[in-house]
Amino acid sequence: MDHITKQAAEPLPVTPSSATHKAYAALRRMILIGEFSPGEKLKIDTLRKVLDTGASPVREALSLLTSDQLVERIDQRGFRAAATSKANFEEILGLRCHLEDMALRKSVANGDDAWEERLVLAHHRMVREGRDNDEAFEERHKAFHMALLDNCDSPVLMKFCNQLYDLNIRYRYLAGRALGYQKRDIAREHADILAAAIERDADLAARRLIDHYRQTGAFLTDLLDDNGQPRD
Repeated sequence: MDHITKQAAEPLPVTPSSATHKAYAALRRMILIGEFSPGEKLKIDTLRKVLDTGASPVREALSLLTSDQLVERIDQRGFRAAATSKANFEEILGLRCHLEDMALRKSVANGDDAWEERLVLAHHRMVREGRDNDEAFEERHKAFHMALLDNCDSPVLMKFCNQLYDLNIRYRYLAGRALGYQKRDIAREHADILAAAIERDADLAARRLIDHYRQTGAFLTDLLDDNGQPRD
C-alpha cells in the first residue's frame, strides 16, 4: 500500500454522502487501473489517510465496490481487491458479447435522430482525445461503447453492460500496452461499428461489435496467465 499517494484522489467534502461518493470513485479508479494488485488487502485505516476522509465513508465505499465485484469481503477481517483469473476474464467476455449483442440490437431497433447524434458525438470525442493519455481516452472510449447501447430502453440491461465493461477494462490495464495490440486498426473497427449502427443494420453492427470484442479477448487471453496476470 505504500505505493499509493494522496494525489490519487481529489480533496473530499465533509458531508457523509458526498464523502462516500468521492471515496467510492477514487477507490474504483485505483482498482480499475491497477494501483491495487488483485487480492491486495485494503486496509481502512490506510485508505482513510490516503483519501483524507473518515473511516465510515471508506467502509461504505468498499461495501459498494463489493456489489460491483471489484472488491471482496474477507469474512470479518476486512476487504481486498477482487482476485483475477483467466477463467474470470473469459466469463466476463462471454457475458459482454451476449448482453451487448442484445442491447445493441434493441438500441438500433429504437434508433432515432437523437440517438444517432449522441453516438456520432461520442465517437468524435473519442477520436479527438487520442491515446496519449490512457485514462482520458478510456473515459471517451467507454462513453462511445455505452452510447451504442443506451437506446435499448432497458435500465437493468444497461447496468449489467456498464458493470461488465468495468470488469473487462481492469484486465486491459493489467495487461498493459502491448505492441501486438497496437498493430490492429482499432480506430477503423470503431468507425465500422458506428457506420453500421447509423445505417440501422443491426445484424452488421452486432457482428462488428462482437468481432471487435473477441479480437481483443483473444489477444488478452494469450497475454494473461491463469491468474489473470501478464505472462513474464
